[in-house]
Amino acid sequence: MESGSVTTPFGGRPMTLGMLASQRIADEIEPGITRNKWKLFRAVCEARPALGVSDRALTVLDALLTFYPDNEISEARGLIVFPSNAQLSIRARGMTPATLRRHLAGLVDAGLIIRKDSANGKRFARRDRAGEVEEAFGFSVAPLLARATEIEAIAAQAVADRELIRITRERLTICRRDVAKLIAAALDEGAAGDWEKITCIFREIVAGLPRAAGIGHLTAALDEMSLLRDEIVNQLEIQIKTRKIYANESQFERHIQNSKPESTYELEQGFETKQRPKSADQAAPSNGGKDSGVETQTRKARSEIRTAGEGGSLKSFPLALVMQACPQIADYGPGGHIGNWRDLMCAAVVVRSMLGVSPSAYQDACSAMGAENAATVMACILERGGHINSAGGYLRDLTRRTSDGEFAIGPMLMSLLRANTPVNRRAS
Repeated sequence: MESGSVTTPFGGRPMTLGMLASQRIADEIEPGITRNKWKLFRAVCEARPALGVSDRALTVLDALLTFYPDNEISEARGLIVFPSNAQLSIRARGMTPATLRRHLAGLVDAGLIIRKDSANGKRFARRDRAGEVEEAFGFSVAPLLARATEIEAIAAQAVADRELIRITRERLTICRRDVAKLIAAALDEGAAGDWEKITCIFREIVAGLPRAAGIGHLTAALDEMSLLRDEIVNQLEIQIKTRKIYANESQFERHIQNSKPESTYELEQGFETKQRPKSADQAAPSNGGKDSGVETQTRKARSEIRTAGEGGSLKSFPLALVMQACPQIADYGPGGHIGNWRDLMCAAVVVRSMLGVSPSAYQDACSAMGAENAATVMACILERGGHINSAGGYLRDLTRRTSDGEFAIGPMLMSLLRANTPVNRRAS
């Protein structure tokens, strides 16, 4: 096609602005540019959705390219092919004439080919005496060559998008399998947790995926499924650590009993006796020396609670005092007994899961208060469970108040200690 020329279609076919735009694009072919016609055709196939052509139209384009005399498309070899409808139909797998015309029009509308019609609408070529083509009428593939770089870029992006969808779909499949099997394992092992709710969340994520999911739906589902898997793994790891601590502590306790008969309670009581001078509350009992050791320990603990409460500082309290104020936590210790701080911390992890406190909330409490104080607070929350609507929210509030210097464990323990004295228990 001569540069700057305009070709209008033959017969009743109208001229459109799209045709004019395609002809102008064809005029802008870079000098010396060439493309392998089959590699370019493959790029058109990859970019087909973006180009807006059907697969049947690509069959017609494939047939047209077979009439191009060389594998390399270039201006030097000419850009027009002029097959008859009969020959074109044969190479288009026997496509009917009406269907052939419809898809040829689709290729023209997509800006991949241009019609160059003769005066009577026939397709032919005029040759010189040497047999070289002087002028041809038919279909020009000039737009295909002019848009080669654009088409190849669109094809590369389409391949990248398809690969991203494939990888995302694979990851989602693996993550979905992991979640399903982890839930099944938790149920089989009897692990603590709200597995019914987790199963419902899992089913909602799966049901929310459309049949032909795009990259947006797949990415969102993968993010949600990954978060769910991480939460499940976190819960199960806590269960594993708790069971391992129980097992190790049981072996450790047997070793202590065989080698050192003193109990943890006796060691703690002895340590308190050595470290603290006797106060007025620890003077000789007024009942003639018949006061028990437990009552003496209680008076010491109450004095410490008052000091801590007045000072506003967060401090640890003797384990014996914590157990006297919060006796229910003992049921969740290894073997239904708590003999040291490690037992209490193990029991606090079990109670945390039972009360629905998230691992992150408990971790924040340990960071702000210390591990022993966080376990003590969990024991207090268990003791007051009937008066607390949300154990997790209550723990987060205490953590915040601890960070602000507004919370002390002493008053809480004092209140529970008074409630659990023998007189108050009989009165209730």
